Amino acid sequence: MGVELVTFGCRLNVVESEAMKQAAEAAGQDDLIIINTCAVTNEAVRQARQTIRKLKRERPLANIVVTGCAAQIEPERFAAMAEVSNVIGNESKTKPDTWASLADPTHGFERVRVSDIMAVKELTPHLVGAFESHTRSFVEIQNGCDHRCTFCIIPYGRGNSRSVPMGAITEQIAKLVEAGHKEAVLTGVDLTSYGADLPGVPKLGALVKAILRYVPDLKRLRLSSIDSVEADDVLIDAIATEQRLMPHLHLSLQSGDDLILKRMKRRHLRDDAIRFCNDIRKLRPDIAFGADIIAGFPTETEEMFQHSLDLVDECGLAFLHVFPYSPRPGTPAAKMPQVKGDVIKERARRLRDKGEVALRQHLEKLVGTQQEILVERGGIGRTPCFTPVRVGNGFEAGTLTTLPIREQDGSYLTI
Repeated sequence: MGVELVTFGCRLNVVESEAMKQAAEAAGQDDLIIINTCAVTNEAVRQARQTIRKLKRERPLANIVVTGCAAQIEPERFAAMAEVSNVIGNESKTKPDTWASLADPTHGFERVRVSDIMAVKELTPHLVGAFESHTRSFVEIQNGCDHRCTFCIIPYGRGNSRSVPMGAITEQIAKLVEAGHKEAVLTGVDLTSYGADLPGVPKLGALVKAILRYVPDLKRLRLSSIDSVEADDVLIDAIATEQRLMPHLHLSLQSGDDLILKRMKRRHLRDDAIRFCNDIRKLRPDIAFGADIIAGFPTETEEMFQHSLDLVDECGLAFLHVFPYSPRPGTPAAKMPQVKGDVIKERARRLRDKGEVALRQHLEKLVGTQQEILVERGGIGRTPCFTPVRVGNGFEAGTLTTLPIREQDGSYLTI
């Protein structure tokens, strides 16, 4: 039956899942299911546990290995599940030796292998040769986080911030380009903290310019989520001047209210976010912004929530990723006065409704334009600003083609 991966959560998990799959297959693993979990919300953990039970019913003879952030933070919770064969922590999960040892019945591989993630000081690059199920490639440049936002459990699953040296990143991207990938997406937990632990302390902007300089055949470079207040001057210059750096930024905004931002222990205020979006839009008029926003953070009043709704227009956001607040045990926010569950759900719905309006307005602006589209599987493609386009089945996945945009349906552009 081979090796099956089920991946929850962020793009960083996509990279690590590909690395695990390749390592497990190289070790000769068979009839193995790897569940790469996410711990951002209680719902993400619930979905992982539900999936484990479902897969075991469907494939009772398969070995199920659980890993990822939820497994790192709550290993005992997954170890208590009869369906689970092994629980592996984030530090061990992408190492080839882990999967070779697991495949060797004489090795005596412990059922739970989860080490202290805070003790990890370096980051080894994942040498993924290609991404079989993705037209875009994903490159891990950083892992972990040194900040302690009051709602976030992820540092306890990922550890402190660690960066991959610039040379290893450019070499990896060059190999991915040779394998046929036209777009690379830089991923990490806290991208704008890149380089703080490396000799010379290079910043994200320097890395971006180095990639574009030393991998000239790369057609598109894209960033995943960034913290706008930590964007360095060289990065901003690259956004303004480097056409191969795609005009799309996903921002970790979380709220539009200053007091809530302070209680979240964020590093920006409302006006900082608005100013950043306005300044970048002047430098790169075709840019599109997405953002994470939490609905119903503890102590959030209706007025405070309205500030988040208003931020969508004031920042000119096109893509909204809405998180209904979910208290995570061990975080300071879990001890704060909580908003009622039905209020959280209602506010999340209103934010999603606002996001649908914002997306429709963004799509309408692109009708009548010519767009260079990277074709993905399933008859879908992406413009430079990451807007999805229905292109049909007449184009090979992984190709770049320029097409006129004729219509939009509220969710997609159409040619």
